[in-house]
Amino acid sequence: MRIIFDTDSAVFNDDAAALAMLLQRRDLVEILGVTVVAGNHTVPQGAEHMLHLLELTGADAVPLYLGADAPLVNTPARAARQEAQWGPITFKGAFDAGPEVLPPHGGRIAATRPRETTAVSFIIETIEKYPDEVTLVAVGPMTNLATAFRRRPDLAGRVKSLVFMGGNARVRGNVTPAAEFNIWFDPEAAAAVLTAPIPRIVMFGLDITNHAPIRKTQFDAIVAIDTPLTRLMRHDMGPRFERDPDATYYVWDCITAAWLIDPSVVTVSERLPIEVDTTFGPSYGGTRVSEEPQAEDRLVEVMLDLDIEKFYGMYEDLLTR
Repeated sequence: MRIIFDTDSAVFNDDAAALAMLLQRRDLVEILGVTVVAGNHTVPQGAEHMLHLLELTGADAVPLYLGADAPLVNTPARAARQEAQWGPITFKGAFDAGPEVLPPHGGRIAATRPRETTAVSFIIETIEKYPDEVTLVAVGPMTNLATAFRRRPDLAGRVKSLVFMGGNARVRGNVTPAAEFNIWFDPEAAAAVLTAPIPRIVMFGLDITNHAPIRKTQFDAIVAIDTPLTRLMRHDMGPRFERDPDATYYVWDCITAAWLIDPSVVTVSERLPIEVDTTFGPSYGGTRVSEEPQAEDRLVEVMLDLDIEKFYGMYEDLLTR
């Protein structure tokens, strides 16, 4: 399976852990490149997290490309206006970040550096090189993908599939009552990509990811096995559990990675017409099942439930090898 991993890199519970899981199964997955987009972090900070992870896993030959540093339409000022008018936005990611780039765990900037080619150019060139073979794995906002398809609309139909983490079909959002963060950060990009003629689109939204939070018992069992990955995990996730033993960490993108490795981890899914709300208002950035679906609406494979025991087994196995 040839993959472009499009990420807004956060702490190790999420994007980086998902990439680590995939890198542990190079017998199944070929990571053609990592593309970074603004979302959880600024692009420079997110890139440092990803470069550190690639070095840590001995995968520093995997190229990394810098992508869109801002959404198509959404801005910090727009987010502030939304919050003032319609209530709190619990996390604004890169909108709240300063220009400083901090070294990841270990206190040093990775020796491996990003490639000079932009993320969008790399996406276009790779789809051209491998028509009908590339799976786009989008675990952040979809700005890079929307920009690539805006530049080359003919290439959307030559993607094998899009597998994305984001959205919420039938559950509440996690940054506003209506919206999940990845979609909220750039709703216009998500709307453009989800209506593009990509042959297959698979959605891992909050409907499924809410079902498998990591608790202290799972965390302790994993970090008890000392590896470079578990040391990173302890550094990034340990303080929350130290402050609150009843805390949880959601591992959104890791469930996406687990399915790419073994699709049987998902037990319930439906093909649904998914809409992205791009109207500036209280539900801006929310996703929902279309209330008046039309025959021509494109259907998204929405993952709804999983074999939690199987997932935990994969998660622990792949992160402690």
